[in-house]
Amino acid sequence: MRPQDALLEELKQRACEGVELNAARLGALSRSIWSRPELAYEEHHAHDALTRFFGSGELPGAAWAVRPRYKLGTAFRADWGTAGPQGPPAPLRIAFLCEYDALPGIGHACGHNLIAEVGAAAALGLKAALESLPQPAPSAVQVAVLGTPAEEQGGGKIDLINAGAFDDLDVVFMAHPSQENAAYLPDVAEHDVTVKYYGKASHAAAYPWEGVNALDAAVLAYNNLSVLRQQMKPTWRVHGVIKNGGVKPNIIPSYTELEFYLRAPSMRDLSVLTEKVENCFKAAALATGCRVEIKGGENDYYNVLPNKSLEKAYKENGKKLGIEFISEDSILNGLSGSTDFGNVTFVVPGIHPYFYIGSDALNHTEQYTEAAGSQNAQFYALRTAKALAMTALDVIFKPDLLEQVREDFRQVKLKEEGQLNPAEPGKESGVDTGACASR
Repeated sequence: MRPQDALLEELKQRACEGVELNAARLGALSRSIWSRPELAYEEHHAHDALTRFFGSGELPGAAWAVRPRYKLGTAFRADWGTAGPQGPPAPLRIAFLCEYDALPGIGHACGHNLIAEVGAAAALGLKAALESLPQPAPSAVQVAVLGTPAEEQGGGKIDLINAGAFDDLDVVFMAHPSQENAAYLPDVAEHDVTVKYYGKASHAAAYPWEGVNALDAAVLAYNNLSVLRQQMKPTWRVHGVIKNGGVKPNIIPSYTELEFYLRAPSMRDLSVLTEKVENCFKAAALATGCRVEIKGGENDYYNVLPNKSLEKAYKENGKKLGIEFISEDSILNGLSGSTDFGNVTFVVPGIHPYFYIGSDALNHTEQYTEAAGSQNAQFYALRTAKALAMTALDVIFKPDLLEQVREDFRQVKLKEEGQLNPAEPGKESGVDTGACASR
């Protein structure tokens, strides 16, 4: 084994030891977030717990520089770095992302408390490895932990992108709880839409002809979408609810409201699907004489771009730790959700693997909430953090890998944006997706 390879393996061991050294603190952090679930943009307890965690003097080694309320009220950033040779190159900036918002009514049923723990643990492991170096690294390294609120609703990462929080980062890492281990699942693009119909109230028995029925418009819109499904691609998804259907049976409803999520494998497909769906809404208004108001969500979620080089490195490290990954067939033949990490992959190379937490419960259920807060999940979360830290070390100490990661990012982004090998007319872009546990 070459000396540099032996050094890298030694550093990976130090990273794993660094995670284990802080296991009790990390478990307490996760449990604290889990026990106080908070909705999007309201994660004040989680924000304070994480900033206290990195700002306390109890962690080993040099202190972290912590910035609370970083560009958003419940976001934060913690930084630590190594010295390198004077002059160029610029420091390599590695970031680990934490999520910590919960779901209404059922708490941490998507395991975001574990996402926060994994991000924190991986950062501590990487820091421990770099601090153990007998001499400075070939180049300076900056390690950041970025707290990203509001994944379940609103898209906090998109807000942070727009605020410039990712501008100085080179590679980003995070991991999401699921029912299996996968280095990559093709999470799809998502557009949210709220539809409001305005009619005219009237007595439903005495003179219904004087009314304009907004509930009829809502029902027609729902049925129009059901008819549209025959012409939808197998990888498209449209699902929604009628949030307001009227007041009383003897009053012709003058107002109704629907909320729908639209999903497709790529932003190109999503724009096509959105136009078709909006035509269904408009047709219902025309047929009933109602006025319609269609309003999209503030932030569209982009599909997650793959990075084959990062995925390969992560799988190699994960297998050394005993992680068993699902097959490619399982990925291609399943279903998927959406995440604002997709938007991140359009601005900086990154990886968003999924990890098993010791339970077969499905995300967004009460059973998964229980599993995410269990002691059993700790082993799997910390093992995932070790694999992320080990992969970050590969990026730092293998210059060829870093260049390939950047090239993968460039090529995939160009292809996605239609500048390289654009999709043929009538040919579906993207691929079918794997089992997923995000939004």
